[in-house]
Amino acid sequence: MSNAILDPTGRSSRTTAATLAGLARRPGALTGLRVGLLDNTKHNALLFLREVGELLTSEHGAASVSIVETKANFSVPVDAEIVGRYADACDVVITGVGDCGSCSAAAVADGIAFERAGLPAAVVLTDAFLTTGHMMAEVQGAPDYEWITTEHPMASLTPDEVRERARTLLPQVVGSLVGSNA
Repeated sequence: MSNAILDPTGRSSRTTAATLAGLARRPGALTGLRVGLLDNTKHNALLFLREVGELLTSEHGAASVSIVETKANFSVPVDAEIVGRYADACDVVITGVGDCGSCSAAAVADGIAFERAGLPAAVVLTDAFLTTGHMMAEVQGAPDYEWITTEHPMASLTPDEVRERARTLLPQVVGSLVGSNA
């Protein structure tokens, strides 16, 4: 019998080195890479993701936006089949937008699943749901997992405001996908 104490808050006692070990290696640049977009169905998410994808191809040399899918349910993390499709079709993934509690938790879980499959993932959450994101990262065994935070809400923005938000967050998206560990 183990003497371990279970923490009902979902917090993990795993070490940072162990939890970050499963994250994908970052490429040195986006030049020539295929970008995948995973829309979680929240209002304005697909417009935001498409705009970011276009900016990555036009300004950062990404080869294409090679796969775009919309989740069947925003509150459920992606399954292995979807992760496998992305692993076959793209080199990096952008997902979100976490603009509510359950979709924010699922977006973080999605990002971690892509990372563990070898795909660098940029996850976008609004600032109203940071606690939800942190709790899901802990539950997934990656308490130090990082995502991109933007001002809440995203859903009520006009199309021009969504495009401006994409432009504003582009440096963070690039920074999340590209690293010095290539």
